[in-house]
Amino acid sequence: MATWFWLEDFFFQNILSTILALSDPVIMALANEAVLCFQCLDSAEQPNDFNQIPLTAELLTKDISLQIFHKHRYSAIAGIRNFLTTVCSRIFSDILQRALPPSSSYPFVTRLRHPLIIPGFPHPTFGSINVMHDVVVGDNLYNNNLFPCSHGLWGWNASCIATDNERTMFITFSRGFPVSQAEVKRFFTKNYGENCVEGVYMKEDNKNFLNANGNDNGQQQSLFAKLVLNSVATVDRILDGEKIKRFKSNGKHIWARKYSMTRDD
Repeated sequence: MATWFWLEDFFFQNILSTILALSDPVIMALANEAVLCFQCLDSAEQPNDFNQIPLTAELLTKDISLQIFHKHRYSAIAGIRNFLTTVCSRIFSDILQRALPPSSSYPFVTRLRHPLIIPGFPHPTFGSINVMHDVVVGDNLYNNNLFPCSHGLWGWNASCIATDNERTMFITFSRGFPVSQAEVKRFFTKNYGENCVEGVYMKEDNKNFLNANGNDNGQQQSLFAKLVLNSVATVDRILDGEKIKRFKSNGKHIWARKYSMTRDD
């Protein structure tokens, strides 16, 4: 269901009311197509078959394929996880209870009085789902899972709900061709928008580098950097469906890929 919520928001269409009127076998077939979308998001390879989700395409009355999910992979992951946390974890609490570790002896409702972190549910692609408890203020009940900003069909957008890590890219450079923070920011700002870069963080290599002429100039060079962007959608725009993207700025190569906290820290 979180996948359908995200599709509604991405295409600005109300499809859930249509799904509710469908027969159980058709809904099951749509659910199977949603699983294919999960698998596509989890894969580093681009899908080859353009006709793997025909029911979803018919439902949206758009020429949608798994390529759309792959091209907007990181926006989809952040968006679907947001709906898992803010909507699905609340309305499917019975399913969520089955996913909880059996070691806890507290009733499910009692456990929801505290932040609840569920790793790898319903799919490892989305990481941990953090379910926040409700807060009672006077006679009013407030849900801590409410959307943090008002944009889009469902009251959120990928820019405001994505974490810093989700909006970060890992970029590398060639030894002997030093690239400065200012050059990185200027290049991506010029190509992807004036306010697309929030920060560039470099760590100098502890070895002296050779310049283009092969001479050791006694200086140190940063061989990699973390590029924090304004939104996860910008990450998708830069990668354009590729795992690694290569650029050239002032005659120097820059390689960019999605940042991974476990791999790059």
